[in-house]
Amino acid sequence: MLNLGFLSGVVNTAMRTQAVKTFLTLSSVRRTLVWTNKQSQLRTYSQDHAKSGSANFVCYSLPHRTLVKIYGHETNSYLQGLVTNDMELLEDERCMYSHMLNVQGRTLYDLILYSLKGDSAEHSLLLECDSTVKDAILKHLKVYKIRRKVSVTPCPELAIWALLPVDNSSPGKPEVTANKDNTVLEKDPRTELMGWRLIVCQEVNPKDIIASVQVGDTEEYHKHRYTIGLPEGVSDLPPGVALPLESNLVYMNGISFSKGCYIGQELTARTHHTGVVRKRLMPVCMSMPVDGLKEGVALQTNSGKPAGKYRAGKGDLGLSLVRLAHANEPLTLKASEDGSAVTLQAAMPEWWPKDAK
Repeated sequence: MLNLGFLSGVVNTAMRTQAVKTFLTLSSVRRTLVWTNKQSQLRTYSQDHAKSGSANFVCYSLPHRTLVKIYGHETNSYLQGLVTNDMELLEDERCMYSHMLNVQGRTLYDLILYSLKGDSAEHSLLLECDSTVKDAILKHLKVYKIRRKVSVTPCPELAIWALLPVDNSSPGKPEVTANKDNTVLEKDPRTELMGWRLIVCQEVNPKDIIASVQVGDTEEYHKHRYTIGLPEGVSDLPPGVALPLESNLVYMNGISFSKGCYIGQELTARTHHTGVVRKRLMPVCMSMPVDGLKEGVALQTNSGKPAGKYRAGKGDLGLSLVRLAHANEPLTLKASEDGSAVTLQAAMPEWWPKDAK
C-alpha cells in the first residue's frame, strides 16, 4: 500500500488530491487483475482436461439437484399460475428457467423446466429443483393442484449432469452417441456460459453416451458458477428471503412480464415497472478463502457504510447481495466472531446486459 504521509505539509492541496486519485486508480487496476486471474482458473482447469483427454466438454454430476415429473392435460395451465415464466414458451422451446414465489413476491424455489414432447399423448415435463427442498416442492405443488387433471411424481431414477465447454470456444451441441431415446440434452436456459444440461438414468455414465467428454469434480462446477455470478439452489436463493429481481431473474431469462397472474406477481411486476433495483446478487472475490460463513453477514465500505449482505460461496469466491451504489468499491465483512475482517471486491458479470445498472 502506498504511503502518502510524506505529502503532509510539503505539497499543496491540488497535488495531494492527484496523488490520492493515482492510488485509487492503481488499486482498481490491481483488483481487476486479481478478479481476471480468478476467472481464468476455471478455464485453465477445463483446458487441462482437454489436453489430457482431447475432450470438448467437461461433465459434472449434480447430486444437489433432483427431478419431478408433472404430466396430464392441464399441466401447462396448472403451472402457469405458479411460476414466473410463461409456460407457452415450452411450445417452441424444450427448456426454460423460472422461479416459484410466495405471496409476498419472494423466491421459494429456482427451477429448470424440460418439455417432454413426444413422450406421450399427454402434456408432460420434468421440473429440476434443489434436492434438499424436493418434499417441500411436492407439497407446494399438491396444495395448488385442487381438481386439476395432472399428476406429480418424483424421479429418483434420473440423474442431472452439467456439460461445460473446455475453453471459450463454442463447440456446438454435444453429440449423443448412444441411448438417445432415454436422454434429455438441452442448452442451459440461464446463460450460454453454463453450457448444457444432461438428464439420464442414474446408472448411465455420460462418457459412454456423449462424444468427447471428460468427467469433472462437482466442486469445480460450483466454483465456475460463483466465478460468473450465477445463483443456484437454496444456499444462493434462500426461500422466503431472496427477491427475484435482485437475484437477476430477468438476466437469467426466468420471468415474463406479459403473462397473466401468478403467485407473487404483483410486487414483482410493480418493482419492474418502477425500474428501481438498488441491490443485486453479484459475484465477489475475497482476500482469503472463507468457508462456513453464514448467509446474511453484513458488508461494509471502508468508511463503514452498509453495502449489502454475504449470501454463499466456496473458498475465496462467492455471491453477495450488493448495493449498486457501492459495487465498485472495496468492501469488508467480519469473517469470525473475533472480529477478523476479510476484504472483497464485487464484479459485474460479463453475461449481464450491457446496459445493466
